[in-house]
Amino acid sequence: MNDDIIVAVATSRLEAALSLLRVSGQGSVDFVQSFFTGKIKDAKTRTLHYGYLTDGTDKVDEVMVAVYRGTHTFTGEEMVEITCHGGVYITNKVLRLCLKNGARMAERGEFSKRAFLNGRIDLSQAEAISDMVTATNDNATKLALKGIQGRISTFITDLKEDLIQIITNIEVNIDYPEYDDIHVITHEDILPKCDTLRAKMQRILRESDNARLVRDGISTVIVGKPNVGKSSLLNALLDEDKAIVTDIAGTTRDVVEGRVRLGDLVLNMIDTAGIHETDDTIETMGVEKALSLLNKADLVLVVVDGSKPLDDEDRMILERTKAMTRIIILNKADLGEVADLDGVRISAKARDIDALQQYINSTFDFSALAGEDAQVLTNTRQVQLLNEASVSLNKAIDALQADVPLDLVVTDLYDAWEKLREILGEQAKEDLLDELFRRFCVGK
Repeated sequence: MNDDIIVAVATSRLEAALSLLRVSGQGSVDFVQSFFTGKIKDAKTRTLHYGYLTDGTDKVDEVMVAVYRGTHTFTGEEMVEITCHGGVYITNKVLRLCLKNGARMAERGEFSKRAFLNGRIDLSQAEAISDMVTATNDNATKLALKGIQGRISTFITDLKEDLIQIITNIEVNIDYPEYDDIHVITHEDILPKCDTLRAKMQRILRESDNARLVRDGISTVIVGKPNVGKSSLLNALLDEDKAIVTDIAGTTRDVVEGRVRLGDLVLNMIDTAGIHETDDTIETMGVEKALSLLNKADLVLVVVDGSKPLDDEDRMILERTKAMTRIIILNKADLGEVADLDGVRISAKARDIDALQQYINSTFDFSALAGEDAQVLTNTRQVQLLNEASVSLNKAIDALQADVPLDLVVTDLYDAWEKLREILGEQAKEDLLDELFRRFCVGK
């Protein structure tokens, strides 16, 4: 940990009423006192002081200075926050004044990194701070707040405790087999405990996948044969004419993308080329690309012309997508209902899509994720580590079922335990920390 004093602007670099600069490091109060007219040298923690910042004999700005002492600060070290006037010019002038007097410009995420290294927060809480800044909807904000409050730390610690209890029971039997008063642990004793732990991990992973959809948006692919109204549907959802719409089949030859917000849901929309047999080289490439995107989609909107009977191309697309999370849309409802198929009836051309919007919202109801009992990991790193822990636990369960000696089984259990520790940053490497905190904004 560096002992130098760091400084950064913690608010947006825009014209505003006020700006806030954050200073952290041992001796921060004395440092700011050297160019502040207010008396803060002996000020108590969490107190606010009025005065001027000065550069020699010149007054730079009228400010309020907040003092935070001891280790119960955000960074776990002495901190000062300077609230100055919010113009871009004056904010930069105050920042230059701090640098001139010996502070160092903070790196991206360095305040949060210091908080982690000083034991004020664990790695999951630090990542939740970044999630809060980048949240795009109310559910994502609630998930980030749960992380900041330490909810992830709580249930991961519980998993660690369950696992170490299993390991301890095995190790005692291995190390002290001669003691008569110690119950001899068998495979039948350990297997149910491991099964229960695996079920807990799998539940967390399932809920965490929903959290990914909340945070990043639902990857949504629109598919259908040519001229069924896919581009019209995209335009209706976006409420703009982004995709070209004509009566000529094959107009869309490549993907067209857009982002749609439906209440607290965000759909990352992709309109694809019409799926059909064609001799046109460019159209063929578009069809192949459309099919490849299906495998990566969280939601598939299958568009059918509801005013006509189904044909072989419609049936091929329906068969191709039947195992996917999909919504069948019967478009052109204004032209009559002919297609013998259950689905959501809309008229994309008339932008009559309320029924579809309601259906999507009911399909993806993430309100439970913000509940008190929800156990959710909020980013890819955490999910990957829990997946790896689950894999190691599965290996141990397979070994138990095969009657492998317990002293060999315990190796996989230790591997799972180490992965759980990594989620909280209990054995994080310096290069990993540098990469993680580099993704934060300056001043966090």
